[in-house]
Amino acid sequence: QVQLVESGGGLVQDGDSLRLSCTASGRTFSKNAMGWFRQAPGKEREFVASINWLGATNTADSVKGRFTISRDSAENTLYLQMNSLKPADTAVYYCAASRLDLYLGSSLQNYHYWGHGTQVTVSS
Repeated sequence: QVQLVESGGGLVQDGDSLRLSCTASGRTFSKNAMGWFRQAPGKEREFVASINWLGATNTADSVKGRFTISRDSAENTLYLQMNSLKPADTAVYYCAASRLDLYLGSSLQNYHYWGHGTQVTVSS
């Protein structure tokens, strides 16, 4: 059974940093694209960042320069380093894995495995 489990969320202040982790089990995703999405209350789930199996990345304009996606394929773990957090970043953050290898896009339909999410709350 494939599982993606996010961790590292929490309550922080405006300007603080957090590092999210996503650990995969049940299969390896070292040759797959992976990504982070987020969903704020009352809003649709939105793309945050992606990384393909070669290590190329794509980051949403709203977080560019503040968030960095990375992966440790040996540990089957995905990371999201979030710096200079803002209240607008408050959301549930989801880890996702694709069956594709080079995909870097933002389409939810191209991510086939999802975690249950971790809450990030940024207070002003």
